[in-house]
Amino acid sequence: MKFRELSVEGAWEITPQQHGDPRGLFMEWYRFDHLAEVVGHPLRMAQGNLSVSAKDVVRGIHFADVPPGQAKYVTCVRGAVLDVIVDIRVGSPTFGRWEFVRLDDVDRRAVYISEGLGHGFCALTDDATLSYVCSETYNPTGEHSVHPLDPDLAIDWPADVPQLSARDAAAPSLAEAKESGLLPDYQECLRYRQSLRDS
Repeated sequence: MKFRELSVEGAWEITPQQHGDPRGLFMEWYRFDHLAEVVGHPLRMAQGNLSVSAKDVVRGIHFADVPPGQAKYVTCVRGAVLDVIVDIRVGSPTFGRWEFVRLDDVDRRAVYISEGLGHGFCALTDDATLSYVCSETYNPTGEHSVHPLDPDLAIDWPADVPQLSARDAAAPSLAEAKESGLLPDYQECLRYRQSLRDS
């Protein structure tokens, strides 16, 4: 596995080594020890999710209250998506910055997104299927969204007409979420991640 830290601190791209022959292929898509060495602590695998999306569907930008937040390890098992990680942590030196990683069933990359970061994606194909594990279970009162088409974020979604859920379409802008105190605090995120390393 090759790990590449992204420009948004706390996020990594993971490229697995695939072993193929005429019968098919084999790979390790997740290794707890390798990930823990890179991020500084093991990923608690509390919940596994599967998401299937039609082409041009945009999901996100989703995030959870910190603590405990919700770290994610995401890979695409069918089709392709453009996965986006957004720094929504107030006080972060990269606040408002975003980065894309293409996840697909060819290179079979994954992304790790630490607690406090925003996450979304755009389906590039029909039946684009994401499989991901989360460090915490779903908590409806502690999970939030920022509008994915916020012009201040100016995310370059590769969809002519992005299809949004009602929840995402009604989400506040990044500025509105910051003004209302909804966004995670950068220092609190760092303290929480340090507590995971110390435990």
